[in-house]
Amino acid sequence: MALEMKVPSPGESITEVEIAEWLVATGDWVEKDQAIAEVDSDKATLELPAEASGIITLLAEEGDAVAVGAVVCLIDTDAKKPTGDVKDAPSSMDKGDEGGSSNVEKELKKDAAATKTADSPKAAAPAQAKESYASGTASPAAKKILDEKGMNSGSVTGSGRDGRITKNDAVQAVPSMGTPGNGTRGESRTKLSMLRRKVAERLVEVKNTTAMLTTFNEVDMKPIFDLRSDYKDAFKDKHGVGLGFMSFFTKAVVRALELYPAVNSMIDEKEMITFDYKDISIAVSGPKGLMVPVVRNAENLSFRGVEQEVKRLAIRARDGVITVDEMTGGTFTITNGGVFGSMMSTPIINPPQSAILGMHNIIERPVVIDGNIVARPMMYLAVSYDHRIIDGKESVGFLVAIKEALEDPINLLMGGDVKKGLEL
Repeated sequence: MALEMKVPSPGESITEVEIAEWLVATGDWVEKDQAIAEVDSDKATLELPAEASGIITLLAEEGDAVAVGAVVCLIDTDAKKPTGDVKDAPSSMDKGDEGGSSNVEKELKKDAAATKTADSPKAAAPAQAKESYASGTASPAAKKILDEKGMNSGSVTGSGRDGRITKNDAVQAVPSMGTPGNGTRGESRTKLSMLRRKVAERLVEVKNTTAMLTTFNEVDMKPIFDLRSDYKDAFKDKHGVGLGFMSFFTKAVVRALELYPAVNSMIDEKEMITFDYKDISIAVSGPKGLMVPVVRNAENLSFRGVEQEVKRLAIRARDGVITVDEMTGGTFTITNGGVFGSMMSTPIINPPQSAILGMHNIIERPVVIDGNIVARPMMYLAVSYDHRIIDGKESVGFLVAIKEALEDPINLLMGGDVKKGLEL
């Protein structure tokens, strides 16, 4: 019996996927639940498992866009599993007389064409241009014009007698834009994945449909450096996860969203929807590109809870097993370009959200504190926001609230008790 394998729905609102890569070939034996393909949706790359054991026949090519529910392969469940040295996939001659004969016929045609080419007389070589002492020599007027253009006579073909370069040749000569060196000058084309194409569409849509502005500030990271230095070992021993920067920033964002609820809102046609929960999207770099898993109800999580959830989602994104549901939703996004060395940037809003926080690299810079110049680990922060529903006063106040929390984490994020805040 031939089992028809159809494309399952990877998530709500997704109607089409793209075959990114077949992990098997026609004629291979597959086991039930074995991953046979990777499919791209506009939100994630997912594995397609075999629904039964048997010999597989592929019905779609890599790069094909197929509708959810479409049949992409057949599995012959009555076939017997190959044993010994039998190859999984039959050769072209095993696929029937028609396929084998067509291949032989192609080879015979190639041989015939090659023989005909070998027996045919060679095309006559083009006649060589006559050369003399005058070839490539510029007339005095032409030489003056070439000098003014910064060109030498070797780069111009003369049309005068015996190849002499005339004044008209020099006038019409165009300076070279550069002579290629000895390096390679090849190029390649790679089809964008469905995920990358969707990301591109969304980013362009944001630029075209929102009134996006960005406000900047800087934060002194020394208080957080000191806390991590003092408690990171105890935190890891107790909870089995490191005390990173993301928990501090997530907690600071949650606090700022409570103070400025308009930032935790989005536009739905003529209405503004404000959320009483804080689902924080964390932008991470995965093998297939940018992914944005969501930390649900971050307002209810401790430092330990945030670090554990961020680590779990980051590992799933890195391993390519994260689900669409884990990346759907979110009321605010945090992105960290600092891990790649970015000093300052204007992050693009993650639609349909209305704001995004950009973190950057930490650099020791001289700052004035209490009248003294001291070196401090400083980070630039950026908040891009949709000016249609967030005013400048709110966006600036929101970013200042984040800055205040990061520079006084013990009082503003831990209730004045470090050990209680870190659950030590």
